[in-house]
Amino acid sequence: MSSPVTPPLARYAARHVRLAVEGKVATITLDRPEKKNPLTFDSYAELGELFRAAARDDGVKAFVVTGAGGNFCSGGDVFEIIKPLTEMEAAQLLQFTRMTGELVKAMRACPQPIIAAVDGVCAGAGTILAMACDLRMGTPAAKVAFLFNRVGLAGCDMGACAILPRIVGQGRAAELLFTGRVLGGEEAQRWGFFNRLAPPDRVLAEARQWAAELAAGPTFANAMTKRMLELEWAMSVESAIEAEAVAQALCMQTQDFARAFRAFAAKQKPVFEGN
Repeated sequence: MSSPVTPPLARYAARHVRLAVEGKVATITLDRPEKKNPLTFDSYAELGELFRAAARDDGVKAFVVTGAGGNFCSGGDVFEIIKPLTEMEAAQLLQFTRMTGELVKAMRACPQPIIAAVDGVCAGAGTILAMACDLRMGTPAAKVAFLFNRVGLAGCDMGACAILPRIVGQGRAAELLFTGRVLGGEEAQRWGFFNRLAPPDRVLAEARQWAAELAAGPTFANAMTKRMLELEWAMSVESAIEAEAVAQALCMQTQDFARAFRAFAAKQKPVFEGN
């Protein structure tokens, strides 16, 4: 029996988040602004499904993840997630925590670069969602809080203890995960959590423009960069150098590499086609 064909993301009927595909860029919007866009069991699962499907979509070259109504994401919904969790047995709880971790795995495994456009509240699981993106565009009004310890949980949630130190450093990650304190937008940029800042009324547009620029780049090479950034943390320097030699040799076989040479030789800007 043949496996079912996954439709392109442009035809994906999202039910629990908003999905819009314009050109080569897909924008995923958490769309419950009246509650600051919390996650639910359903939205967790659908986000994971979307990013797994992305690996099979050749038309989408970059993602933007954002929230509606001036906030990014307030974390897990108090009554739709937190309350049910207090009533579950250990086996059910482990099933849930593994499911949330699968979302981060899907984001890291999908070949397209993912940009978070973060304004307002970015708390709890919302910070993990932003953290799992490859790049983060924030605003001065953003409020980032890894507040797990404030609700009696460890900071080691969905890969935070592995990924966050890579972004902001071990000491700063420890401070955020032990205290749950709010990191303002400008401090978040100084610490390296945000790559760039934009005004609240421009953050989504600028994130989409950034995504469009990445989407216009060499698709195979961008996917290789993302993959090697992920893999090399578990390698020695010697192994990483060898792995990069293999990866770069593969990139040198692409048509985009040849296109770039021809364009530079003709003193033109290269136009990449993704192969």
